[in-house]
Amino acid sequence: MNREILSESARALPPSEIRKILALASQMQDVVHLEIGDPDFPTPPHIVEAACRAAAGGDTHYTATKGMTPLLEAVAAKLRRDNGIACDPATEVIVTVGAVGAIFSACMAALDPGDEVIVTDPCWPNYQGQVMMTGARPVPLPLREELGFSLDLDELKAKLSPKTRMIILNSPNNPTGSVLSRDTLLAIGDVALKRDLLVLCDEVYEKILFDGERHFSLGSVRELKDHVITVNSVSKTFAMTGWRAGYACGPRVLIDGMAKVQENSASCVSSVVQRAAMAALTGPEEPVAEMVRAYKRRRDTLWSGLTGIPGMKCAKPKGAFYLFPNISAFGLSSFDFAIALLKEARVATVHGSGLGQYGEGHVRISYSTSDANLVEALSRMREFAESRLGSERSSP
Repeated sequence: MNREILSESARALPPSEIRKILALASQMQDVVHLEIGDPDFPTPPHIVEAACRAAAGGDTHYTATKGMTPLLEAVAAKLRRDNGIACDPATEVIVTVGAVGAIFSACMAALDPGDEVIVTDPCWPNYQGQVMMTGARPVPLPLREELGFSLDLDELKAKLSPKTRMIILNSPNNPTGSVLSRDTLLAIGDVALKRDLLVLCDEVYEKILFDGERHFSLGSVRELKDHVITVNSVSKTFAMTGWRAGYACGPRVLIDGMAKVQENSASCVSSVVQRAAMAALTGPEEPVAEMVRAYKRRRDTLWSGLTGIPGMKCAKPKGAFYLFPNISAFGLSSFDFAIALLKEARVATVHGSGLGQYGEGHVRISYSTSDANLVEALSRMREFAESRLGSERSSP
């Protein structure tokens, strides 16, 4: 062809740095994989059984674009029960292809080229990519390590401009494990109300909390009903990452717009998957509690081990299943550190710079893997650190 095959928007999209590390690690032998946030637990049996019954019973056809009515009602009931969010299942809820589908549809429905979106940084990089796909511009807002990876409200206000349309928040946070306080969230909501902004709250890790930490949903504030989009999924909570079922609630006009986007991009979520999601949201909660207990044990093992390794400094996360240690003492960029750790110690992590410009100086470590893998990874990382720092200190 005489012209470029790829569109300008496709050429501008950054590739996933997480997937880049995964691809490299997958070509190597004897690697401890700590780079992917994918729960190693099986999907609870009652959920699998619900999907099997649906498939065997012929529940294998198109559904309404927004989702099956019983599932929309189950989502609304869950949001009311767990999050204090009152929403109409018929008009203010949509079922999507994972949380990523909800975020994509929300961005496509709400943003125009030239708009600006405040995105906390470091972050899950798909936020930036999906904003860019609309022609809008992501504006990074640093999560400060000295603030426990929270944000500075004065910095947030300084980032606002007449072009600002949306703020994207993720709490509990990937990659830092931090949790935004109720007061901080309410202050952000106040900014959104005064500036007539949308706030997209990605709450996929809401159930994975430790040390008495409690989740607060900004969408529960009645005055903010027309300003907040709450996004969630069954992926992390129920170990269902491969099922691809998410959901969102928000203002009716925005949910209608998201339905138009989904109709033209995915038609609807798999009917079998919707039945599985329904079983997840209405079934027993003990499997989730059991997973959270395991994550806390793993967090404690990994955090105590990491903080005892020379050169490693790490805040103790309050939620999600990631640690975000500071590796500046090694004198390497986060990418070079991650590559060296992978090649020399066969431990795969994600460089902080791959999660945003303010992630530099850190690496993300996922503990959504077995206790045995974490113990082995700590042993290898200690040997790597001692070798690296020892050789540097002995250099002239």
